[in-house]
Amino acid sequence: MATAETKIPVKKVKFIITRQDDPKSAPYTEEFELDYRPGMNVISALMEIQRNPVNLKGEHTAPVCWESNCLEEVCGACSMVINGKPRQACAALIDNLEQPIRVEPMRTFPVVRDLIIDRSRMFNALKRVKAWIPIDGTYDLGPGPRMAEKKRQWAYELSKCMTCGVCLEACPNVNEKTDFIGPAAISQVRLFNAHPTGEMNAEERLEALMEDGGIEGCGNSQNCVRACPKGIPLTTSIAEMNKATSKHMFKRWLGV
Repeated sequence: MATAETKIPVKKVKFIITRQDDPKSAPYTEEFELDYRPGMNVISALMEIQRNPVNLKGEHTAPVCWESNCLEEVCGACSMVINGKPRQACAALIDNLEQPIRVEPMRTFPVVRDLIIDRSRMFNALKRVKAWIPIDGTYDLGPGPRMAEKKRQWAYELSKCMTCGVCLEACPNVNEKTDFIGPAAISQVRLFNAHPTGEMNAEERLEALMEDGGIEGCGNSQNCVRACPKGIPLTTSIAEMNKATSKHMFKRWLGV
């Protein structure tokens, strides 16, 4: 039976965090140890380190930098590599992670500082394929055309993309030696080409996928669909866009 003087040991959580002071400096690791609390996730642990930035050696250090917004796996901002797997830090529960917990930035993208990355490559890919619906000036024309329910159901799954970049991090064909557009942009082409208004620019988007660094850069590793935190059928989209670009190419040859 515990007495008043008996100290109950507090469970600890150990982190090994890969840090980088600026884009040009070399990465290094720093270890931290926190008291365990039920329901902890990686983001709450990073917040605790930010409040009290003392490493395992007892040294005061600069707070770890990272990005997050919604804290409910919707914004995609807190993407990082946790125990070797690219994922969302807000959904990474401490209870489900093997210790020590290793946290690193996604290396497909340039590191800005610590766990903050520059995802311009992905956003530029979305610009390249015009991943939006051009509705400027049509707001006063009344309701637009309706999408068939059967099509809406699978299109909704594609619309769950939160541009987190996890699929690009998992893809072996997206790296500094290639200009592959990546699975996210390809899937968004399928989404917007299926839209009754967006299909007006369908050929333009397919042309973008047929350029250098487009859909031919996919090596069919299928890592993207396994890594996607939203379960988006990325490989299905890639297959569909392969068919669509092939049809478009033959039509162009035939002058149809």
